[in-house]
Amino acid sequence: MNAMMNEKVIRLSDADEVCDFVRAAGMCDFDIDISDQRMVIDAKSILGVMGLGIQKELTVKYGGEDISFENVLNKYAIA
Repeated sequence: MNAMMNEKVIRLSDADEVCDFVRAAGMCDFDIDISDQRMVIDAKSILGVMGLGIQKELTVKYGGEDISFENVLNKYAIA
């Protein structure tokens, strides 16, 4: 298990961005969690991510490396 956890704060503005994010997460062979202030969801679940809501600050935590996923995260990163 990789002890190093990466963390990034993102904002997804609409359903297309949610689909883009979940598709990228689904291609990764490591666990990815996304959370708001209340709950933590598997980032590979489109219904779960949609349930967190759009236009909110969401924290993504993951323990692996994938350049395509990083590129998608950077697209939606806040500051």
